[in-house]
Amino acid sequence: MNISEYQNYQEKKAHFDASFPYNTYPCCIPQDFPSVPLHWHTEMEIIYIKKGCGLVSIDLSSSLVNEGDIIFVTPGQLHEIAPYEKIRMEYETILFDLSMLMSKNNDLCTTDFWLPLRHSPILAKNIYTSTDPKYGKISYWLDQADEICKTFPPAYPLAIKSYLFALFYELFSDGNAAAPKIPLPSLEKLKIIIKYVENHYQEKITIEQIASHCDYSPSHFMKFFKHAMGISFISYLNDYRLMMAARLLLASDSSVLSIAQEVGFENLSYFNRSFKQKFQMSPRVYRSTARL
Repeated sequence: MNISEYQNYQEKKAHFDASFPYNTYPCCIPQDFPSVPLHWHTEMEIIYIKKGCGLVSIDLSSSLVNEGDIIFVTPGQLHEIAPYEKIRMEYETILFDLSMLMSKNNDLCTTDFWLPLRHSPILAKNIYTSTDPKYGKISYWLDQADEICKTFPPAYPLAIKSYLFALFYELFSDGNAAAPKIPLPSLEKLKIIIKYVENHYQEKITIEQIASHCDYSPSHFMKFFKHAMGISFISYLNDYRLMMAARLLLASDSSVLSIAQEVGFENLSYFNRSFKQKFQMSPRVYRSTARL
């Protein structure tokens, strides 16, 4: 189960037609899943916190977010969502492809805003709170989009597009741009590593394999990853597998042994110990407790 399948599995509202790539997902941590692992994608993402609080990390910079906060994740940005002190957090994820706003003739909107946004994190900031001067208008346009999605009246795509244009006008109107939090080459290397884990975590992955995939020597790879992420690659890989296992425990009735094998653990005892260390309970207790 890669991150796209992981997100799609949890979808609770019907997608829009494939010809209109704008999708919304209501989510809850920890009810739906314990956390969203570090990942990236080519779509624009907006995370709208509805209740509670949690942690959102963008390009390895973590922030505590609260009810009402609006988080913008541009295409290609590394991001993850995690709980904060076991507090329940309800939020809406909005995913859409910027191509839906682009002109085939490359008008000024496309060349000056959409194409740059597609390839670089050029927004002035990622997180807007109620104290921000722009917050009122930003939240208004998002609320308008949510409202029209309750009934899908005739010509609703026109309304949604108009709301998105108005929303991005607010984001771009001050002319400021953001600077990457860590050097861009390092981010690009991390994206390669994370995408590889996402696609191959169910398989056996050695340091030699992943280092070769990045054109690094094993020793240089290990130093680079530990410096960028603060943990070893093996620790990161095991943590990713455990998060996928937790999701499968909630989403399926497969045995613990089957789930352990599916996420890449070859030894059931080691899986059980690792799971209990991360979640402070066994996989079976986690499943039964979360389903209450």
